[in-house]
Amino acid sequence: MNQSDFIEELKKINIFPKEDQLNKLHKFYELLTNWNKKINLTRITEEKEVYLKHFYDSLTITKVIDLNKYNTLCDVGTGAGFPGIVLKIMYPNLKITLIDSLQKRVNYLNEIIKELDLKEIEAIHVRAEDYKGQFDVVTSRAVANIEKLVTYTMHLVSKNGVFIAMKGDIDKELTPDITNKLEKKYSIISIEKFSLPIENSKRCLITMKNK
Repeated sequence: MNQSDFIEELKKINIFPKEDQLNKLHKFYELLTNWNKKINLTRITEEKEVYLKHFYDSLTITKVIDLNKYNTLCDVGTGAGFPGIVLKIMYPNLKITLIDSLQKRVNYLNEIIKELDLKEIEAIHVRAEDYKGQFDVVTSRAVANIEKLVTYTMHLVSKNGVFIAMKGDIDKELTPDITNKLEKKYSIISIEKFSLPIENSKRCLITMKNK
């Protein structure tokens, strides 16, 4: 996915990036690949692959939520900054907290935040289950199986907030038994399945609330 493809695919999900946002994404790509030589952040480093599997993929969360209507977001297990950094670039209205359990990744994230001159976003070195906070939106991308993931995240979701798990192929993971178990404690609002453009790999967004 080159930048032109990226822009066209974003239009289909009602995102219309400004030039300065595209410039920041490109700078993020350059910083990511340079840092990746020093610490292990991602196996995906080719520019076209990063734009598809990291940048575009991060923004697919907007298929199930209008982030213009929310104030705070927490990205649990953010890793290299996906989706959190990308969401901050595209939705500057959000106050974002990035959580990661590895200090060297947090150091990298804070450097990215500084280099991109992003405001109202911070990276914190902490395990999600130990962190105290309440957020309008909590998300996590490719971190753990859904049954374990909710134990890390749902305490961070505010009374009227939502948790959105960003997953790949979910069919083997979200069995009827697991679904029933989750629904005893939480409300599953939607399960949105789709495929990434160009390569058609499976994706799923699971939106949940506390009861």
